[in-house]
Amino acid sequence: MPLTQLEFAGLTHLGSGKVRELFAVGDDAVLLVASDRISAFDVILPTEIPDKGAVLTGLSLWWFDQLADLVPSHVISSNVDEYPAELQPYAEQLRGRSMLCHRLDMALVECVARGYLTGSGLKDYVRTGAVSGHMLPEGLVDGSKLPRPIYTPSTKAPIGEHDENISRADAATRIGDELAAELEKLTLQIFGRASDLAAERGILLADTKFEFGHDPAGVLRLGDEVLTPDSSRFWPADSWAPGGAQPSYDKQFIRDYLVNTGWDKVSPAPELPDDIVTSTRDRYVEAYERLTGISFADYLATS
Repeated sequence: MPLTQLEFAGLTHLGSGKVRELFAVGDDAVLLVASDRISAFDVILPTEIPDKGAVLTGLSLWWFDQLADLVPSHVISSNVDEYPAELQPYAEQLRGRSMLCHRLDMALVECVARGYLTGSGLKDYVRTGAVSGHMLPEGLVDGSKLPRPIYTPSTKAPIGEHDENISRADAATRIGDELAAELEKLTLQIFGRASDLAAERGILLADTKFEFGHDPAGVLRLGDEVLTPDSSRFWPADSWAPGGAQPSYDKQFIRDYLVNTGWDKVSPAPELPDDIVTSTRDRYVEAYERLTGISFADYLATS
């Protein structure tokens, strides 16, 4: 049964994201369940991508381990056998696609890092010569490597609305100077670590976004998902060629398909054909396997 049709009787449903369902577990924990939904241009598509939720969960867990010395994550456990008794009736539905996490008071900005110019950053650059207040050299094109990675925070828009790039000063106004400075530092540290690890595996990390929040004890933690094909642009290094759209392991493939259909980016979105669904799943699985060095089938078998 698709995750979107599951009912978790007795659990308090806290909300739905574009991909995840969030449930209360006691007073200080939450259960994050990753569905197979996919969104593009901030619209949830009507067609699901098989195993996508498991890819996002498995890859996030791997990255949380790689980054643990830089910042703690929100994860308490991803082993369903360790979940509280009230979750055990749903163990098989949750296996491989869920995380029991600390409940966080989330910072009200999304923390975006960019190492290459593309997407909304490219649009801002073409219009102003800058991205989130960072003046950039003239002559850059789609896919250009930036002189150095930059921090470009954005708003956190409700489902169906578009996030907007904001300046670092605007971010500081929203969340305070001290927290803004800490999030910028952490974002660039994490991006640097992730870029180096990805490069060792023949992958360019073009850009990504992070979310942070404080747990009930006041500890700042890395939350949500991290460095997945949903939250990042991953490009094969051996085919990088600035000047246009890059081959990718992320959902840019779906964005490109939808643009070519003539869809106006307003809900409802069109259904995806079978070949696009299969190709998208293959890209997500390849991203997981290339980055982690672990067979996705093995991840599913051991979750």
